[in-house]
Amino acid sequence: MKDYGSEAADSESVEISGSGDVVRARQMVRLLAQRGGLSLVNQTKLVTAASELGRNALVYGSGGTARAAVVQDGGRQGVWVEFSDRGPGIVDLELALTDGWTSGSGMGLGLSGTRRLVDEFHIESQPGVGTTVRVVKWAR
Repeated sequence: MKDYGSEAADSESVEISGSGDVVRARQMVRLLAQRGGLSLVNQTKLVTAASELGRNALVYGSGGTARAAVVQDGGRQGVWVEFSDRGPGIVDLELALTDGWTSGSGMGLGLSGTRRLVDEFHIESQPGVGTTVRVVKWAR
C-alpha cells in the first residue's frame, strides 16, 4: 500500500484515550469522507471500519492516535485513515485476520471485517511495540 500519510500534509488527528475519543475519531472520518466525495454507502463503510479500529486501539492498545486525510492518487480521490497504538502488538497477524478469531470477548470479525469494508488495508504490528493499521476508501 502506498504511504499516503507522508503525502497527507493536511491530515487531521485525534488522540484516543477514552470511548469519547473513538466517537471523535469517527466524526473526523465521517467529515473527511463527505469532503472526499465518498457515497453515503462508502462513508458508512469507512466510518464503521474507523470505529472498529479506534475501539481496537483503545481496548487492546491502551489508546493511541487516529490520523486521516483526503488523498489523491492519479485521477481518483479518497480518504486515508491510520490508527496507531503502543500496545502489546499482535503476535500472529495471519491468525488475527482470520474470521472468528478473537483475543478477547468479541465476535472475531474486527480486523477481517474491517479489511472487507475498505479498498486498501495494511497492518504492521510488533510484539511489545504496538500496531498501526492504515486503510483507504476510494470515491467511486
